[in-house]
Amino acid sequence: MSSTPASTPSSRSRALIVVLVVLALIGGGAVAWTLADDRAGGRTAEAPSKNLTPVPEPSPTAPVPATDPALAAFYDQKLDWKDCGGDRCAVLRVPLDYAKPRGAEIEIAVLKSPSSEPADRIGSLVVNPGGPGGSGVEFARAGSSQFGSELTRYYDIVGFDPRGVGASRTLRCLSTQGLDDLMAYDPDPDTPAEVAGLDSRYAAFGQGCLTRSGAIVRHMSTREAARDMDVLRAALGERKLDYLGSSYGTLLGATYADLFPTNVGRFVLDGAIDPSLSTVDLSVEQARGFEVALRAYVADCVADGDCFLGTTVDAGIRKIQGLLDELDARPLPGDGDRRLTEGLGMMGVYMPLYVRSYWVLLTQALKAAFAGDGSGLLQLSDYQTSRGKDGYDGNLIEALNAVNCLDHGDYITSAQVPRYVARFEKASPTFGRAFAYGAAACSSWPVKSGQRTVALVAPGAPPIVVIGTTRDPATPLVWARAMAAQLDSGRLITRDGDGHTGFGRGSACVDDAVERFLVEGKVPKRDLRCR
Repeated sequence: MSSTPASTPSSRSRALIVVLVVLALIGGGAVAWTLADDRAGGRTAEAPSKNLTPVPEPSPTAPVPATDPALAAFYDQKLDWKDCGGDRCAVLRVPLDYAKPRGAEIEIAVLKSPSSEPADRIGSLVVNPGGPGGSGVEFARAGSSQFGSELTRYYDIVGFDPRGVGASRTLRCLSTQGLDDLMAYDPDPDTPAEVAGLDSRYAAFGQGCLTRSGAIVRHMSTREAARDMDVLRAALGERKLDYLGSSYGTLLGATYADLFPTNVGRFVLDGAIDPSLSTVDLSVEQARGFEVALRAYVADCVADGDCFLGTTVDAGIRKIQGLLDELDARPLPGDGDRRLTEGLGMMGVYMPLYVRSYWVLLTQALKAAFAGDGSGLLQLSDYQTSRGKDGYDGNLIEALNAVNCLDHGDYITSAQVPRYVARFEKASPTFGRAFAYGAAACSSWPVKSGQRTVALVAPGAPPIVVIGTTRDPATPLVWARAMAAQLDSGRLITRDGDGHTGFGRGSACVDDAVERFLVEGKVPKRDLRCR
């Protein structure tokens, strides 16, 4: 595999194509966020109009006031929009700690990609790509290439970098070398010394956050980010919030809906998470999702004939497992400075499972690795973690751990992992042990929240559309079914297909249902099934 193959996602889009770091970084049941380019179905600004009939929310334009008088100054603020490369950028002020609204403030970066047809505009659509740690600013900046010509015609697409992320008040924890060491470390330690090494790295990681970034690491929970979203809604002048969230963005959206059900407008939650599951249960199901996706990749190779992995799916899986086992003992040459370890190799294997069109990249990288060249899998791993030539772009890894460890106070310890290993390995023979140890990551994190997961109901909210995909590696379909069932007004769309998330993945059925819901307010029929 060449260092920059023609089919590899461009470095220009790195901030958008990065996906969640799982395995050793899975923390409190982390999930991945959507890829934004090279999408099946190829969204373009020139896509033909479906002649949708825009229907604004039937409500006054005056924003809902803050319920807490101490928050009035935040809810009453006006955004000072400035030009930023054709889009509009602003800064939103929010309290660092909502329990102390008159205390310290932080700034949230906001970007608006204006409607392509201002005369047809029906409002603002707030978007989030997931993570946690994904940049909503960069997500919104993608405009029609990400959201299609229909949504960008009728909406201003508005993205924000959640607290601690990207251009907002940013969390920083480790140097490039420190992050490289963590990424490359053994994700499924075999000895007490290796387990201790993993624990100490996570403890140092969290302490680095406290030392370098101060109080923000204590205030990056999903509930706090959801409260920021309501301040943003008011600052945008919207009485109701229209929202499109992918992957972790579904948890953020569902949390908002549960906190502010009367402020919910048209919500689409794509690649949904089951908010009620414990750290262990989330991790087991996600491990299973990646195993299902890997088997689908191998099955496709076998079906084409003359598969380099073997003549059966089981044989192909065993060959990939054998490669990862060999990397544990003998890392391969990578980019000249770094070697391909087992941890980096795992990330390189599952990163292309997010988008079916990336399977060809996995084939190229695996063939090279079997021949002794680890550069292809290392490059894919670097896309996974947003690792560039000069270090890490953004702070996805730091933010991911900080949010997960605040959201999930029900972690297990590394000493408890062995009692769960059999369950994890049954769900995923390839990745199970790594996911099991990942479930213990927050036990070494220095900031303890004690927070437990609960079902999110959003009582009285209008219909909320939830999307799940049958072979989604990162957010399994069972999660979408659960979220749709838990929400009082959940309406499930199921896409039969491969890859992560459903909207914009080549299914006209899904895309049409989402666009008609967001633009016209037409609620999809119950249990809509799409291909």
